[in-house]
Amino acid sequence: MITVVRTRTLHTLRADIFEAETATAAARAESEQHRKESEIAADSAIRAEIALEELRAALARTTAHAARLEGELETLRAQSLLDTEDRQALRTLLRTTRKQNARADRVYVLYRFGELHSVHATRDTAEIAAEAEGAPRDGWTSSTTCCASPSPASEVPWRIQPVPLGGTR
Repeated sequence: MITVVRTRTLHTLRADIFEAETATAAARAESEQHRKESEIAADSAIRAEIALEELRAALARTTAHAARLEGELETLRAQSLLDTEDRQALRTLLRTTRKQNARADRVYVLYRFGELHSVHATRDTAEIAAEAEGAPRDGWTSSTTCCASPSPASEVPWRIQPVPLGGTR
């Protein structure tokens, strides 16, 4: 069987086939392009997930480091306050010592039966030391250095005598 087809119809059919082949080739190329873009997008998504995991790990490390640093900061602040308090206490002690050194122009010598027993910075501390050794709590009198005592020093059980320090003002 032979089919007779007109030339115009043949041209139209061939043109339609060509267009269909061209459209198929274009669709295949577009499909290939979409496949490549899909692969690129999948690779990008994987890289983004990896980067996100790395960033989360870095955030956790940074948060832990910041917490440790905050603890150290609190410790250093407390130490700084202690250092400030220590410096203030040392200044106060230094002032007190300087005041005492400025006033120390004499010492008080404690004698027992005329023999040297001890030396004290104040008369009160000398009396306390004598009372701790058994001296009576009352009966202390001021000694006058201008007049000699009517009894010899070896007969006086306890005696306090102020002695000026050398180089006094």
